[in-house]
Amino acid sequence: MTPDLPGLARERSETDGGDPAGTAGGAGSAPRGIDDPASPVFREPWEAQAFAMAVRLHEAGHFTWGEWASALADQIQQAQAAGDPDLGDTYYRHWLAALERLVAAKGLISAEELARRKAEWDAAARATPHGQPIELSR
Repeated sequence: MTPDLPGLARERSETDGGDPAGTAGGAGSAPRGIDDPASPVFREPWEAQAFAMAVRLHEAGHFTWGEWASALADQIQQAQAAGDPDLGDTYYRHWLAALERLVAAKGLISAEELARRKAEWDAAARATPHGQPIELSR
């Protein structure tokens, strides 16, 4: 069974007093269905997976929400400085980039291993017919 990730975000926010999704408002906030409450929080499955990875890594004690918030804010600021118009459609790309930087900085994965895994996923995605699940060769 897949966890209810939006529910998990609400639960963590309420119990931790934090905002694990970084969506309390302001610049860089992800669209949360304010105009359309029925709209999904995540546009694509990888966004939910990136969200879940950050939550699980925090729960495992690899970083605090303060560290996470700082990493995500830094990533969003860098993107804005590079010309990202901050319309919300790139939010989870920033989320993933911040997560990659944070796990590398914490020594959970080396920069080389991260680059290798990204290249493997890229090659697998290019070799996978549209609509089929992407699988890495083992």
